[in-house]
Amino acid sequence: MHDAERDDPGGIAVSISAVDKIYEGGFQALHDIDLDIRRGELFALLGPNGAGKTTLISIICGIVNATSGRVVAAGHDVVREYRAARSCIGLVPQELTTDAFETVWDTVSFSRGLFGKPKDPAHIEKVLRDLSLWEKRNNRMRTLSGGMKRRVMIAKALSHEPDILFLDEPTAGVDVELRRDMWEVVRQLRAGGVTIILTTHYIEEAEQMADRVGVINGGHLVLVEETAELMRKLGEKRLILQLHEPLAGIPQSLAGYGLQLEAGGERLVYTYDTHAERTGITRLLGDLGEAGIVFRDLSTQQSSLEEIFVNLVRDGR
Repeated sequence: MHDAERDDPGGIAVSISAVDKIYEGGFQALHDIDLDIRRGELFALLGPNGAGKTTLISIICGIVNATSGRVVAAGHDVVREYRAARSCIGLVPQELTTDAFETVWDTVSFSRGLFGKPKDPAHIEKVLRDLSLWEKRNNRMRTLSGGMKRRVMIAKALSHEPDILFLDEPTAGVDVELRRDMWEVVRQLRAGGVTIILTTHYIEEAEQMADRVGVINGGHLVLVEETAELMRKLGEKRLILQLHEPLAGIPQSLAGYGLQLEAGGERLVYTYDTHAERTGITRLLGDLGEAGIVFRDLSTQQSSLEEIFVNLVRDGR
């Protein structure tokens, strides 16, 4: 057995080293993944369907074996010290898998017992109340809506007080109220030091919540970056000029700016790099005046993380 202190360098909750996954038949789902997830952070893993997100999470949680490489979670090798590693991890999978005839209370309490934790009704009550499930505690699972079942899955994952929580597409197909409740619970958990790894298709959620973002595509981890830094480095700004008179076309003298005409020629859009040494805006405004183009208003727009993500995947980066 490995020494936990040696395997858990300060501040790292999950360490993934050179992980490959090749399924029978030869399909390679993951290619040489290296990633350290810091203790207490919210890390968002983004990628299209089939990118490898769920495979990577399943390997960390010990559900799927990597073909090669090593994963350490909370100081424990997930293969050689499976039980110790798994006891530190909570997982909310995409699929809703619960016993239809159990009550909510029994389902969540049983999940805690599976991890060898002593009974703690006060903790179970807190989890159920936080997820607005307290009134449903005596209901059988089969009587619940899909959104309520999703809440129970989250409660099960929190039942044994994990240090690391995986949320695999947790808000897919659920109502706005649950999404709001769940993010409030996530904020409380993170404030209490729980490390949270999230996959989501709601990219605006990652932009609002995540400390760092990883983008996975075709089994390759193509980028890992602080969310704010990613926005700064990859984000583009658009300067939008509302014209006084519509333009039929862009004059040849302005061809070098890559301008776009929108709204039937009434809007001129200039896209520029936010961290370039020169944005070119001052020169553009001067050249617009020379060309006799008058604008009545101007505004700027920052790229969203969703636009950045789409561009990354499209460009194969």
